[in-house]
Amino acid sequence: MTEPADRMADAVPATLEHEMGLVRVAIAMFASGAAPRVILAGIRFGDPLTDWGRGLAGQAGVLLRPLWRSDEAGTDLSVERQIR
Repeated sequence: MTEPADRMADAVPATLEHEMGLVRVAIAMFASGAAPRVILAGIRFGDPLTDWGRGLAGQAGVLLRPLWRSDEAGTDLSVERQIR
């Protein structure tokens, strides 16, 4: 039988990979002009995804910004245009 810790160890990489895909799609959707702003809500891996996603966003000419929650139950991420 699979222990709960084993299931959690399997879930973390899968969740992180899923959220990386969401960030990629949000950046592509905004950069294509399909939306004036894109918000990803309830991201579990906000810190590492913000650092990683900023590089992708910069390559696409857009901005990825964390929207920290007061309850620390995750992060929302905003993809929007860069203000210069």
